Amino acid sequence: MKFAVTLVLLLLLLPQNPSGVLRIRVRVKADDAAPLRGLARKRFFLIPGTLEQNRALLDAIERQPLVTRDCFYRKLNASPELVEWLKRGDCESVYCREVDQELVAGSKVVPEFAAAFAAGQKEFRSDETARKWVTTNLDRNLRDGFYRDRQGVIATLLKQAPGALSVMTDRNGTAFFTDLAPGTYVLSNLVPTELGQTVVSWNCEVQVKQGDLATEKPYLVSNRKDRLVKCVGVEKPIPACQ
Repeated sequence: MKFAVTLVLLLLLLPQNPSGVLRIRVRVKADDAAPLRGLARKRFFLIPGTLEQNRALLDAIERQPLVTRDCFYRKLNASPELVEWLKRGDCESVYCREVDQELVAGSKVVPEFAAAFAAGQKEFRSDETARKWVTTNLDRNLRDGFYRDRQGVIATLLKQAPGALSVMTDRNGTAFFTDLAPGTYVLSNLVPTELGQTVVSWNCEVQVKQGDLATEKPYLVSNRKDRLVKCVGVEKPIPACQ
């Protein structure tokens, strides 16, 4: 009797809503000759339920037409220089990094930036202000149309994933999901990630166990198989533009 009372008291003292942390680290190779690198500034989602329970969502992800960055900007008749600048920084919009002087009037000039800079010179009467605010004189679709298109696709898919959590990787490819209840989840990037000449999709089942709570579990993610990698992406050739 005394043991039973003690057990009840211990159970009452335990946290009623235990939570934990899942740390993911995403490292990829653009090709076999390239070194592994952290996948920076990419959003991942943690969706409650098993792969089978999320089958409808996974089917929708598979059916979703993919418009690549090159195809999107080619449709806008963007210059090769702008497309290359975006590709070099793996950017989804022109806001991802600063537009340097050499891009508006130097050796590496990007025509769209140069035209926006010239318009800014007339508007602001200052070269430095015109450079810093160069994005304000770009066409809206050139500025962030590709990013908005991706966000629209993600928003549509998330309607089938109530309770989904999201994080963005840092420059080293690391991100944290916090306040997790024990259970089964699906780790997904929802929209394939472009890597050189391929695109990669990640949809992996993750177990958060009672014993794992209150600790940080590194969960390794990659597009290459390795004994330590727990989530290997499905890699496909980058689709041709329509």
